[in-house]
Amino acid sequence: MLTPHLASRPMLWFWGKIKNVDCVLLARHGRQHTIAPTNVNYRANIWALKSEGCTHILVTTACGSLREEIQPGDIVMVDQFIDRTTKRAQTFYDGGPSCLPGVCHIPMAEPFCAKTREILIDVGKRLGIKCHSKGAMITIEGPRFSSKAESHMFRLWGADVINMTTVPEVVLAKEAGICYASIAMATDYDCWKEHEEAVSVDRVLKTLKENANKATSILLTAIPQIAAMDWTETLQSMKATVQLSVMSPRH
Repeated sequence: MLTPHLASRPMLWFWGKIKNVDCVLLARHGRQHTIAPTNVNYRANIWALKSEGCTHILVTTACGSLREEIQPGDIVMVDQFIDRTTKRAQTFYDGGPSCLPGVCHIPMAEPFCAKTREILIDVGKRLGIKCHSKGAMITIEGPRFSSKAESHMFRLWGADVINMTTVPEVVLAKEAGICYASIAMATDYDCWKEHEEAVSVDRVLKTLKENANKATSILLTAIPQIAAMDWTETLQSMKATVQLSVMSPRH
């Protein structure tokens, strides 16, 4: 069992139905965006969703584009990540008294649920929304934005978009056996692109406000489709992967 400081409920979440499908809506930064990326209790959020019986986590995230072809306003269904965080707990199995026993060496070759991503990509296409079907997300610690040198370096590393929250969410969801997929909304070109305004809070909010309806439309269409499908095999496979990944004292 997890102790309260780890398994306590998130600061802000809502229960309800979306097209007759039971859903939980969670605001990771709080309703007024008062929680910095580093201080989000990612483990509590994921564990609470698991405790409520959630089988899928569909997240939206603002991100900066590191590629010419990913324009502000575009949607990216990310399939990989690069981790540049330094201060965040990334496992439920860290050996402490408040965590699960053992050490979990969870495979992360395919971090996001491919089956869920396919649905989101297909829905985006059917709705006529410009979606990139894959992309590597680099997650930085934040809350500051990148320097120009960092932005260029991330491009050389092969990152396509940049944000501050994908890690450790996707890792913890994998450990929890939950299908995780991300709808990344490009808001800017970070600061690498010449003759473009560098990323700022004002610019991010402006682009998000103009394009939030795209992500909303995808979610409203995809959620009932996901709910109508049989996920038994997928969820059993994920559970088995976690079980095989835990090195317990008996080993």
